[in-house]
Amino acid sequence: MPGNDFILETEALTMRFGGLVAVRDFSVRVPRGSIVGLIGPNGAGKTTCFNMVTGFYKPTEGRILFRGEDVTGWPPHRVCAAGMARTFQNIRLFSTASVLENVMVGARVRQSTSWWHALLSLPSYWKEEREVRDKAMFLLEAVGLQKLAGEESGGLPYGAQRRLEIARALATDPSFLLLDEPAAGMNPNETQELMGFVKDIRSRFDLTVLLIEHDMKVVMGICEHIWVLDYGVTIAEGRPEEIQSNPRVIEAYLGEEFIQDA
Repeated sequence: MPGNDFILETEALTMRFGGLVAVRDFSVRVPRGSIVGLIGPNGAGKTTCFNMVTGFYKPTEGRILFRGEDVTGWPPHRVCAAGMARTFQNIRLFSTASVLENVMVGARVRQSTSWWHALLSLPSYWKEEREVRDKAMFLLEAVGLQKLAGEESGGLPYGAQRRLEIARALATDPSFLLLDEPAAGMNPNETQELMGFVKDIRSRFDLTVLLIEHDMKVVMGICEHIWVLDYGVTIAEGRPEEIQSNPRVIEAYLGEEFIQDA
């Protein structure tokens, strides 16, 4: 993998739950500005890797370096403040709040005023509140949801909810965005749009993107490097063309029908 400027490096990450080893010796180096993928069968340990990197799980063993700093064991809010943001396999929106309010929640990660400033009705609070709202509207425009700002988020179509979750993640001002199955539940047209959308936000917001995805057309279409997990162990890594022709990956995950359809 060319280059030596890595935004994320994991060193032999291992996660045990009692006697079960969910992930063993997971080591990756993600170049800044890249779009990379993590694939594997259901239960391979992909989301567990995301949970370790983003602070939801503390690894049993190993280290996580983010922009050269050891962030192993940091809680999620501290990881987020450092510049990581993520979406979830199962969409986690505030379903009864408006589309705009959902994105404003993300923007408040960078807010310097506190709740007691609001109680005192300090000008600094209301100034920052306007800035948060403006930022949220800008991001809704960036993901094509500005006309739905006042709608209840739980009533949005599935693809729009995915975009909203990404907009909320972008509101935290990340440099590294982790997407957990962003194409799940999307129809072919929505999936095609998603591919262009991820490339667009990568360049527009100067992001590095790591995604978990089962839709191989998405993975092979936008990822520059891919890691493959099976039973918690990395069985292959490389460029898309290397992965789709790797006999071990075909046997464990892709299947011959993928090669025929590719």
